[in-house]
Amino acid sequence: MGEQPPEKAPRPRKKASEPPQKAAPTPPGKASAKKPESRLAMVRRARRINRELAEVYPYAHPELDFRNPFELLVATVLSAQTTDLRVNQTTPALFAAYPTPEDMAAAVPEELEEMIRPTGFFRAKAKSLLGLAQALRDDFGGEVPGRLEDLVKLPGVGRKTANVVLGNAFGVPGLTVDTHFQRLVQRWKWTAQKEPEKIEAEIAAIFPRSEWTMLSHRIIFHGRRICHARRPACGACPIAPLCPAYGEGETDPEKAKKLLKYEKGGKPGQRLSPPPDYPGQPAPPLGADPSAS
Repeated sequence: MGEQPPEKAPRPRKKASEPPQKAAPTPPGKASAKKPESRLAMVRRARRINRELAEVYPYAHPELDFRNPFELLVATVLSAQTTDLRVNQTTPALFAAYPTPEDMAAAVPEELEEMIRPTGFFRAKAKSLLGLAQALRDDFGGEVPGRLEDLVKLPGVGRKTANVVLGNAFGVPGLTVDTHFQRLVQRWKWTAQKEPEKIEAEIAAIFPRSEWTMLSHRIIFHGRRICHARRPACGACPIAPLCPAYGEGETDPEKAKKLLKYEKGGKPGQRLSPPPDYPGQPAPPLGADPSAS
């Protein structure tokens, strides 16, 4: 007689008490290298992200304290290479001393420099502020112009600053392509451009003009609070299923929560005088609480 074939070992049965394993959602753009996302699909996803962010940040707003176009223009110039929080902590004394373009145009340079020193690069910024204040006084009757082509002629004012002023002081739609905006639209695969003006043009083609200003606020809010440059809080991100870059940051929900900033992390925001619907705490004055920054 020949040898009998060995009996097959019975398959281990899955315990009834074991919960089914859920597969992690595959973000768009990573599903298959052979099937790249079409432009139509990208546009639909981009618009959905905007709708989702509108629900997450219904209170999104410019995070610079201002009461008129001149104050917003000055604050935006000062915000280069520093935080909006530091600008907001510096401008109360600045605007008390120089409430109008005429006042600032007549400022002693050394005194202006000392007043804005906390914002960094204070000599270059003081030169820009004096120049734009003098231009407003001499060329625009002491009023901030409401046209892009006029604003960008002012010293220290580029398209980004002009769009901030137009969108938030004059109600003229514009995209604010700052570092947060640029980082996120690239992570979301909305554009591969690197130059701000080209990024602005490509994003403008995706969304209706009426959405541009609020879209900018929502993206910047998200970049400051959740989608950080170095350690994005992927595990606490409400738009994670729509993000091609999901997994670049911390995916554990509990660890991700610890990375949240400002009102999302239960900490003060950037404005000393936030809008009434802002759900977080106002920022402290300069020197009151260094940990808030």
